[in-house]
Amino acid sequence: MVPVEGYCSRSGTTRLDAMATLPRSLPGLGLAAAGAAVSLGVHAVVPVLSPTLVAIVLGLVAATAGATAAPVLGPGLQVASRRLLRVGVALLGLQLVLSDVVGLGWPVLLVVVGVVGVGILGSLAFARVLGVPAETALLVAAGFSICGAAAVGALQGVRRSRDETVAVVVSLVVVFGSLAMFLVPLLGSWLGIGAEATGAWAGASVHEVGQVVVAGGLVGGGALQVAVVVKLGRVLLLAPVLAVVSWHERRSASSVAGMRPPLVPLFVLAFVGLVVLRSTLPVPELVLASAGAVQSAALAAAMFALGCSLRPATLRRTAAPVVVLAAGATVLVLALGLPAAYVTHR
Repeated sequence: MVPVEGYCSRSGTTRLDAMATLPRSLPGLGLAAAGAAVSLGVHAVVPVLSPTLVAIVLGLVAATAGATAAPVLGPGLQVASRRLLRVGVALLGLQLVLSDVVGLGWPVLLVVVGVVGVGILGSLAFARVLGVPAETALLVAAGFSICGAAAVGALQGVRRSRDETVAVVVSLVVVFGSLAMFLVPLLGSWLGIGAEATGAWAGASVHEVGQVVVAGGLVGGGALQVAVVVKLGRVLLLAPVLAVVSWHERRSASSVAGMRPPLVPLFVLAFVGLVVLRSTLPVPELVLASAGAVQSAALAAAMFALGCSLRPATLRRTAAPVVVLAAGATVLVLALGLPAAYVTHR
């Protein structure tokens, strides 16, 4: 039996067993790569369409059509949905420059911390009122408060949530984030708070990094740069949130058979290490561009694989309370992020 990645057995064979499964993973990885290529191609032609959502829909369609039924595809799709997702999360670190985030000023940083902290706690409290299971609630809380699909996938790496649950939550993140992506520029114009202030609001409240880029572009007038830096401030908080969740999981985990989760998962350490690297050393633009392309491809392949775990019946069974929770979390984060606009405007 192959030990689950992220856990260390006393036999120390985890890495060797993982390497042994690589040849069996190639067919499924090839299919995931094809799905990623198509989703990224669609996004290139129609930028407003999130490659995350396109990849999930493609995976769902492929699974429904029976294209993923062959057992030979299973190992590779599992690798894509888990390990490639963690690669994508780790590479997010290269987008962060600490001096840029600190340069926002303490008022904006406090708003960012409030959005993430209060957003997560408020979403969890609302989930308890609605009766949403804790596993789903935490994925929604993190995805909507921090950085969308990447945060959901990162939590999967810590808690090993079910693939179909992750896929459903990611779909909700993309749908509601897309609504916020258009809503914030419209509300910013209506409130008359200025381009940079609206960009700060978008960065503090829109779910996905890509959606923030679109929102900032729609606003124009210098909003894009402010929006992205504020958003990356939220992304930076992914590491401490994951560390807290991992610590909680470690406390509650059983030590049966010598299996315990690591205090901090390897991909989280990689994320932090890349943040430090980007913030302290000059990184060539070619490296940054290449890493960005790999990150986009890895996340798209992972989303395709997660989509393959979905079935129409699963979506139909998605309880109304989960959708209500997603809507409530979006409204909460939008409200919490609005002060960033007024701090920036002032």
